[in-house]
Amino acid sequence: MSTKGKVYSASMTALGVLGLVLIFLTRGPVVAAAEAASPGAAAAEKKAGGAASRPPSSFDGLVAKNALTMIEQGRRIFRFDTFGSEAFWGDTLQLHKAIAGEKNGGVGGGVSPKTALSVGLKVDSDALPDSLKQQLKNGKVDLDDPAITLALLKLNAVVGVTGLFDQKGSIRSMGIQCAFCHSTVDDSFAPGIGKRLDGWAARDLNVGVIVSLAPNLKPFSDLLGVDVATVKKVLTSWGPGRFDAELDKDGKALRPDGKQAGTLIPPAFGLAGVNLHTWTGFGSVPYWNAYVAATEMHGSGTFFDARLADKDQFPVAAKSGSGNTRAKPDLITSKLADLHFYQLAIPAPKPPAGSFDKGAAARGKQVFDLKGQCARCHVPPLYTEPGNNLHSPAEMGVDSFQADRSPTHMYRTAPLAGLWSHQKGGFYHDGRFANLGEVIDHYDTLLGLKFSEREKLDLIEYLKSL
Repeated sequence: MSTKGKVYSASMTALGVLGLVLIFLTRGPVVAAAEAASPGAAAAEKKAGGAASRPPSSFDGLVAKNALTMIEQGRRIFRFDTFGSEAFWGDTLQLHKAIAGEKNGGVGGGVSPKTALSVGLKVDSDALPDSLKQQLKNGKVDLDDPAITLALLKLNAVVGVTGLFDQKGSIRSMGIQCAFCHSTVDDSFAPGIGKRLDGWAARDLNVGVIVSLAPNLKPFSDLLGVDVATVKKVLTSWGPGRFDAELDKDGKALRPDGKQAGTLIPPAFGLAGVNLHTWTGFGSVPYWNAYVAATEMHGSGTFFDARLADKDQFPVAAKSGSGNTRAKPDLITSKLADLHFYQLAIPAPKPPAGSFDKGAAARGKQVFDLKGQCARCHVPPLYTEPGNNLHSPAEMGVDSFQADRSPTHMYRTAPLAGLWSHQKGGFYHDGRFANLGEVIDHYDTLLGLKFSEREKLDLIEYLKSL
């Protein structure tokens, strides 16, 4: 080796040794940096005076401000935006006239507050003036008078329903919002009257009966190719807490066994991190928002899904073109982002204190995680699968009727958080299981789990605790 090569080699060796010395001497900061990449990083950085303790950048502040703005706007959209649906429910179906009644410029007997509450409509107590609250407490409000219902609509106090009034104070139209099916109240003032609970499934709401009151149901009869009497029969067959969002796509009003084809209204909370929405996983949350706003609420806007052009599976949609809706003006698309963001911010509600046995729930968790293998599909803390959370009807041990009404032909693993809040109406998409015990018995038989009676009871308490 040349003298020059020897000098170069010696220099590199010296540099290597120096590098090792430096690494050894600076091991504390290096290890701290490595630990900052693991759980507890924020606390480690803060303790060391790192990035977590520094003021947020201007862009971080912009992100935080944007998040708050989107939540506020999304809440307003969820609660109060009709997407222009008054053109359908009011102007076309004339449903507002049935609510008003003949004495108030409408038709028929009208809908009194007592009747409205009986079909599951709710009243937002925060929208009521103190004077009216006091009159209600004193029993000085005639709850059998449809004029009081109109007064509540003027106050924007009827959850999910907007009344539009002319300059004389007479109702001229009405529209609906997302909150119509996906909100309730806490009954803190009286049954059916209280503070809003957004995202909760409206399991008291009899959507079909309410719609059946409309003086003009011809748009439905024309679409489905049946007479108005048949339309009313179908609508009133659903019952409380049910809706059929595929009827106007495939025209199937009844199951093969002759039972009504509506499904239970699902909750719209606890959806952050959940891939597919609805019982059969039609699409994501924003997909379903667009689908409902444009084709079920009949708002004015855009919705596209080429799958609905399948004449064999969706003959009604293929004929009507609802899978390629392009109404003008578009009052929907610009609101989907804020609406989505707000819905993802709604957490699943925690069960009330004393509503389940804590000891039994702790044992039930072991059954859920181990022997029952429930956690394989209902993966905590999402309680559905991360990823494509769909299963075949055979895997679920049920018939394929509702699955085959979806482009997926499958069923979604329903998230379980907040399950306690929507037990009314039963379980699964069609409420076929009346209670949690029946659900557990179904899987016990399907999977051959051989649960003891104690294990079943413990598992029920754990499900109630989620």
